[in-house]
Amino acid sequence: MSSRDLDAAGITDPHMRESYERCRELNAQHGKTYYLATLLLPPGKRPYVHALYGFARYADEIVDDLSSTLTDEEKAEWLQTWGDAFLADIGRGYSEDPVCMAVVDTVRRWNIPTEYFTAFLKSMRMDLTVTEYETYDDLYEYVYGSAAVIGLQMVPILEPTTPEAYERAMDLGVAFQLANFVRDVNEDLDRGRVYLPMEDLRRFGVDRAVLEERVATPEVKAALRHQIDRVRRLEARSRSGVEMLHPSSRDCIEAARVLYCGIAEQVVQIDYEIFKKRARVPIVRRLAVALPAWARAVRARRKYGPGHVHGINPGSGSAPTPAAHS
Repeated sequence: MSSRDLDAAGITDPHMRESYERCRELNAQHGKTYYLATLLLPPGKRPYVHALYGFARYADEIVDDLSSTLTDEEKAEWLQTWGDAFLADIGRGYSEDPVCMAVVDTVRRWNIPTEYFTAFLKSMRMDLTVTEYETYDDLYEYVYGSAAVIGLQMVPILEPTTPEAYERAMDLGVAFQLANFVRDVNEDLDRGRVYLPMEDLRRFGVDRAVLEERVATPEVKAALRHQIDRVRRLEARSRSGVEMLHPSSRDCIEAARVLYCGIAEQVVQIDYEIFKKRARVPIVRRLAVALPAWARAVRARRKYGPGHVHGINPGSGSAPTPAAHS
């Protein structure tokens, strides 16, 4: 992270700067599309977004690390201990953990509700015990904590102009997650998990055993198409939320929306052959979205300013109730 970003964010303590840099590295390493979108934010807001993503990525890597010598029970115990310590650190206003130090600082600067992180940690623990979900409502309990709350955490930093921005952020976060589920069926099977609702699969004559054969049959393609339709509905519903943010934040979220939901469209482009290929948004497409967005973002900052960059939350309210969205 450039010193310019940290300086613009008002982050001066050397240890705190190191923690924010660690979070930025996690973001850059594991979330290339998301990282690219983050660069469209005013410099003074980027470190806070890196902190939130770094926290989520750090926990997720522990859960999904197939090379780890830890059992799922040991991972669950570690996650519980680490998560409890983090929540306690929020209460006392400071953490000595090299990742959580920046996250706690971000939470306190922007008054982000602790309950969002409680829900996230709950979903991470579910990954260690739940291997499939019967209905979409069942899946949504997991997705609320693993994805919807990530959007909710972000909104205060993006400066909403209306409370409805929180609902739209949830829609977009869930769309991102479902697009990942469709792309990653093969990899998730390697981890012993299926994130496509069993009820939905059966509608098209598919069950877990069929998925385990790892062949994109007409039935499997129809089941994937059904999930992509759900991504499209959520993505369409989220679009109005972009205009509910400070002008300097809009291009970041718009670029993330186009690129991340574009993963689902790439699955269509490869004819749903997810067991043979990994759907990726081409670099040409990324640049075609990012470069014009960069120019718009610079103009917006010049016209409207960067917004509050030192952590002044206009008011975040309570977390919306986790209810299923079809």
